[in-house]
Amino acid sequence: MNPILFDQDCRLCDRLASFLDAVKQQHPSYHARPVAPFGDPDAHLLVVGLAPGMHGANATGRPFTGDYAGLLLYQALYEFGYSNQLLSASLQDGLVLSDCRITNAVKCLPPQNKPNGAEITLCNGYLTAELSALPEQAVILALGGIAHQAVLKAYGLKLKAHTFAHNAVHALPDNRYLVDSYHSSRYNIQTKRLNKDQFDEVFRTIDRLLGRSGNA
Repeated sequence: MNPILFDQDCRLCDRLASFLDAVKQQHPSYHARPVAPFGDPDAHLLVVGLAPGMHGANATGRPFTGDYAGLLLYQALYEFGYSNQLLSASLQDGLVLSDCRITNAVKCLPPQNKPNGAEITLCNGYLTAELSALPEQAVILALGGIAHQAVLKAYGLKLKAHTFAHNAVHALPDNRYLVDSYHSSRYNIQTKRLNKDQFDEVFRTIDRLLGRSGNA
């Protein structure tokens, strides 16, 4: 397992590295490299997404920034007191997260937004290191099934013992919790699989687990 949280120059996955090289040629202004975690280094809430989006995090260099999937996420983070701003548009927008950090199960943009099993496994060392650095009683919010499975893999837990379900809570070692949510993707929102009320309820669950009160 990789002992570091992030490597800007990582090229462990040949397919992803080659794809990013091609994307950089097509879009010279894009970040088109592994995307670093963003937020408070001492956070009690860690949000884990799938991977950077082509014209979102892959372009801007910050998770869920400039991406449709980030609209609902950053709105919730603002309304529940984790962010100083409603929107996340660019690295220069002045957004600051408090007691929250955002990362991805896979740090590089995958073709068609679909990492393969080997790529998820290779990147899991970074997630494992990040999870190990969390304080006790932290909460991990997994956006989607792949993020959920990546967290369990990092903990060495069996998938069958912790089934993914929206707003489900799973007890983890070290007095931590894993909370599941459908991903805030354009597809899930447009097909009404996920709406704001459902997403807000997930954050109310997180508030209860962290002992927070007085939020949205």
